[in-house]
Amino acid sequence: GFLPLSPSLPYTQEHGHLKGIHNRTRPLSHIKMFINKTWLERYGSPLHQETITLLWSLIVSIYCVGGLLGCLCSGYLVVKYGKKKCLLCNNMLIMVAALHMGFSKTAKSFEMILIGRFLYGISAGVCLNAHSQYLGEISPKKLRGFANTNALVFLTLGKVLGQIMGLREFLGTESLWPLLLAVCGIAAFVQLVSLPFFPESPPYLLIQKEDTEGCLKAMKQLWGEGDHQAEFDDMMKEKAAMKSIKTMSVLEVMKEPALRRQLCIMHLLMMSIQLCGLNAVEYSSIPTSELLLGRAENIIEPQFLLVTSSCSSFLLLIDRSLQYSARSSAFVIAGTTAWMGFIVIGMIFPFVVEALGPFCFLIFVGVLVISGIFFYLFLPETKGKSIMEITEEFSTIHFGKKRLPTAGKNSPLEHTFCTKF
Repeated sequence: GFLPLSPSLPYTQEHGHLKGIHNRTRPLSHIKMFINKTWLERYGSPLHQETITLLWSLIVSIYCVGGLLGCLCSGYLVVKYGKKKCLLCNNMLIMVAALHMGFSKTAKSFEMILIGRFLYGISAGVCLNAHSQYLGEISPKKLRGFANTNALVFLTLGKVLGQIMGLREFLGTESLWPLLLAVCGIAAFVQLVSLPFFPESPPYLLIQKEDTEGCLKAMKQLWGEGDHQAEFDDMMKEKAAMKSIKTMSVLEVMKEPALRRQLCIMHLLMMSIQLCGLNAVEYSSIPTSELLLGRAENIIEPQFLLVTSSCSSFLLLIDRSLQYSARSSAFVIAGTTAWMGFIVIGMIFPFVVEALGPFCFLIFVGVLVISGIFFYLFLPETKGKSIMEITEEFSTIHFGKKRLPTAGKNSPLEHTFCTKF
């Protein structure tokens, strides 16, 4: 679902001289011609350019709408069915979306592209939350940050691969563009057949399902036959703390004063990713920047790797500092912020460009400087620390008057009170 469908300039004859973006706009122009041809065959008259642009904008934006919907549903799904089952069902949804995309030209239905993009969006909204949680929970403590960072690296590499496959030398041709839009189904199929060989996450089995034997078996299957007593003790402490705390809904997490600091930092992290300028380049409709976009992406993509990898590590830090009762809902909140950022940037940035021209990117420089200073001052270090130690460190300084009980020095039923931060 992450193949590039950038809402770039409408493809018209007046843009034919933009040789530098010929490869990039080729799939876009083929899809627009397909929409116009389908309409002409149905109703006997061609579409106006404005209508084609509107339909294309709908195709682009409906992905974000689906992503927001999937994100909102993910919290309930991962708590009720577990991360592994959610990912398995999500892969089937991706394959259904890929079939809609792949057969849209054969069926002469541009509506199938809309449906496919919407389903891709839903699957992305579910997958980004469920996959991040699952990967963090099946990784041993010493490799947890490395695993989550690499997940974002491969996500970015997937985007790069999608852009390469969209070149006219590969799948960006008039006959193969449906295959380009459907290629995500291949990765979904691979995961669908391989994921059943992996166990459910140990924390989910122990805390949510109260399956101690299954948890120990999953730990041995994932981490080998070594000594994992420290990790098991951490989960037992978290389980003991959970006995006095019910699973929190999104609204309850937002209202809880003890979690306010983590949530504020999480919002700022997601906003910094959205406002670092990378999404703006993807959504850019500046003719001059389009001329350089293909070459600029060679510089931007490695920086995207650096920014998203760093932010993913910090986001993992905040995730692990939250009690298990609040973790899924917090991911829903963070994901909602991210998808809303996609939508807002896509809608507002063209108007910012008209007002500021090339100086519009100075806004993103200011955002990165401010967010960098803030994270340096307020984010604690997590290297070599357990989940409960990170939780305790976050709990010592917060915005509210009370904090959730932890299984650290205080008993699970003990509440401590302190002044506001």
